[in-house]
Amino acid sequence: MTPVMPSYNKTDVHPSTFILIGIPGLEVAHIWMSIPFCVVYLLALLGNFSILFIIKTDPKLHEPMYLFLCMLAVADLIVCTTAVPKVLSLFWFNDGEIHFEACLTQVFLIHSCSTMESGFFLAMAFDRYVAICHPLRHSMILTHTVIGKIGLAIVLRGTVLFSPHPFLLRLLPYCKTNIISHTYCEFMALIKIACAETRIRGAYSLTVAFLTGGVDFILIICSYILILHTVFHLPSKDARLKTLGTCGSHVLVILVSYTPAFFSFLTHRFGHHVAPHVHIFVANIYLLVPPMVNPIIYGVRTKRIRDRFLKLFSFLKPLN
Repeated sequence: MTPVMPSYNKTDVHPSTFILIGIPGLEVAHIWMSIPFCVVYLLALLGNFSILFIIKTDPKLHEPMYLFLCMLAVADLIVCTTAVPKVLSLFWFNDGEIHFEACLTQVFLIHSCSTMESGFFLAMAFDRYVAICHPLRHSMILTHTVIGKIGLAIVLRGTVLFSPHPFLLRLLPYCKTNIISHTYCEFMALIKIACAETRIRGAYSLTVAFLTGGVDFILIICSYILILHTVFHLPSKDARLKTLGTCGSHVLVILVSYTPAFFSFLTHRFGHHVAPHVHIFVANIYLLVPPMVNPIIYGVRTKRIRDRFLKLFSFLKPLN
């Protein structure tokens, strides 16, 4: 007697491809939304590559703040390049198909590099704390060796803590559907379409997110409380304003980066009444806008980078 086979096979449980549908409810606007998405992505590439080139070619900028800025620029480039080309392919050609392995790779790179960005923000806040609160010891504390070790620790933290994510997702069965209501592969988006118990995996993701971005944000706030305490004890108003000005760029970058990140994170877990298209649109802003804005803010508000950029631009400008 021939045994009765189950109604699904391995390809049903682990599909070879997923289908990204973009922003639910806004499919007709995808082609129009692709225009600002593409412009922002190109500006992000131009800005971050410019930052890397300027700092690399100017030995005077080989200081802790600028070296951490280079690390941030690399992480920004990886995050946006991992997601945006596929998003534009979806918007332009309705090409939402993504292979299972590519989807898991996208999950790992986006989450791990986003965590590295958070770590570099904390490193830059620590640099500002030492420079303002202990200026005479700044060069002794933040040597190039120490900077390299901090950068390596941040990269290893992001890699180690988020390496389990692809394996946790691979072990899940996806027998309900292979359609992802998103523009890119995200851990919680895949969790939602799995047909298995996912509370432990969700708890792990939540814990890791708090131990990285959440703790980083708390430590950044603590560093700026100490900085403000020192600044307000400076003897003159001009000195206070000048010192605060050196922190202005960093504070703006942190606000631009953490605001959409926290909104997306909290909405995934607790914002059940938030419209899906709002959440997914903000999730895309989180990947697109900070990589574009970061080099602009530092370029405009940091005199040394601005002067170097203007000098480079004037050198490249053709003579009449």
